[in-house]
Amino acid sequence: MNYWNHIYQNFSPIAFKIGSISVHWYGIMYVLALLSALYIAKWFVKHDKLPITQQELDNYFIYVEIGVILGARLGYIIFYDPHTSYYLMHPWQIFNPFMDGRFVGISGMSYHGAAIGFLLGSYLFAKRYKMDFWFLLDLAAVSIPLGYIFGRIGNFLNQRLIGRVTDEPWGIYVNGVLRHPSQLYEAFLEGFLIFIVLFLYKKHRKFNGELIILYGILYGIARFIAEFYRQPDIQLGFLCCGWMTMGQILSIILIFISSSFYVYKNAKCKT
Repeated sequence: MNYWNHIYQNFSPIAFKIGSISVHWYGIMYVLALLSALYIAKWFVKHDKLPITQQELDNYFIYVEIGVILGARLGYIIFYDPHTSYYLMHPWQIFNPFMDGRFVGISGMSYHGAAIGFLLGSYLFAKRYKMDFWFLLDLAAVSIPLGYIFGRIGNFLNQRLIGRVTDEPWGIYVNGVLRHPSQLYEAFLEGFLIFIVLFLYKKHRKFNGELIILYGILYGIARFIAEFYRQPDIQLGFLCCGWMTMGQILSIILIFISSSFYVYKNAKCKT
């Protein structure tokens, strides 16, 4: 347990270097998250004999990935970054991986921004290829969660989104302070647990769109709970009632919107 407690002192977030460019474990995990989501979707398409070709699925992945990357970065700038006005005045800097002539990569991604980008990418794809928008979202709902686990593990390996102070024996020392490994809590709650629930429920689906709506509700609940173990963003702190974080506020909004859609779609299904 002692090695685990001090893992950050014994593990480098840099996987390897190519010249002067450092390749971080976070980047590798991000790629694995995307690829695993794609191949899980391919498995469901083949296993459940869903009405979408492999080529169409590959094209859908491109649309979605562009939307996710743009949405995640812009979402972070809007929701979390303290220099929002600077980036809005200098938009070319949003995706600039260099600082003072050095390659430092791009850091700062927002899940909720990624979700908006994902929805927009899905809508544009569905409109161009004349496919059912809600069918696509349901396929994504059961494909994303397991891939999401890699993303949170990437956060853990990159020593980002650290947890709150704890005295639990499985805590991780971060700069000499014992903290919850909240990234791993999120990997379980927001990834594995949601996948299990949706996988078991999908055969009981009553209408197209039900799985993605349930995903939104489940993710919002899981993220709201996980935020109690995650250190608030230092530039924001607690924003409401002395204990609520930006992540929890956005999760409440997600739960409300998803629940509203569920009521609407379920009522429409019965008429």
